[in-house]
Amino acid sequence: MNKTVHKELRSLSHLIFRTIENRSNKKKIESMSGNNGCIIGYLSDNRERDVFQRDLEKEFGITRSTASKVVNLMEQKGLVRKEGIYHNRYGGVFKLTEKGMSAAGQVRRRASLAVQIAGEDLSDENRAVFYESLEKIASKLRDISKEGLPQE
Repeated sequence: MNKTVHKELRSLSHLIFRTIENRSNKKKIESMSGNNGCIIGYLSDNRERDVFQRDLEKEFGITRSTASKVVNLMEQKGLVRKEGIYHNRYGGVFKLTEKGMSAAGQVRRRASLAVQIAGEDLSDENRAVFYESLEKIASKLRDISKEGLPQE
């Protein structure tokens, strides 16, 4: 089997989203995809400060057009609203609606339970090594994304 970090992380990410989405009560948050859940969680965690589209782009490593499309769809679903700040070149601040806040709580509880169950067989040491490894990989990729890949 040909394992790569990319394939393993992508597979793990999909499994986490499927686990969260396939649980009972899915209909309560059916208008939300897994990616929406991540953004809703971020907005919930940062509700005390102004969050602009550029913040979402940076946090999730997505392009301007992708962020714009995702947030527009979330607005149509009634999960977020954009509060205009016209003197700011970043256009507006994103805030969760009441529906978005409710979804944030549901997703957070389900995600926490899924990760808790999935990692219950890991020792504290293995868990620490896992998170340390993820951070090293992310840090290196952030550096590479700024500089570009070396020429062959």
